[in-house]
Amino acid sequence: MKTTEDHIQKSLELNNLDEISTEIFNLDVPGEETSNIGGIWGEFTLSRKEIKGGIRFSLLECPNALCWTITTGFSPEPESIVIHLTINRQQTNQEFIEEIEEFLADHSVRLEEFLSIEQT
Repeated sequence: MKTTEDHIQKSLELNNLDEISTEIFNLDVPGEETSNIGGIWGEFTLSRKEIKGGIRFSLLECPNALCWTITTGFSPEPESIVIHLTINRQQTNQEFIEEIEEFLADHSVRLEEFLSIEQT
């Protein structure tokens, strides 16, 4: 799928989380840069920041410092959308790894659907 940094930044907002994930949801009306969310890991403040190439989302109170970026425009495949998730642990339990994998799989499918609909 082809998209642009600008399209990612304008399309992926906190007020449309239900369009881009079934794993997390707003608990109240979101602000521009933060929202109280619920999800498979509990309740957190989700931060949204525009970055070079796209967006960074962070769970601010997460003990694992979980954050993920959604970007485009970088080598080796500048026309691809890349989702990159990190935590602050080198090792963690298998259950958490599986939850992260499910979160990323859901996000990937939902983003592909959402961004392709947005561009038509």
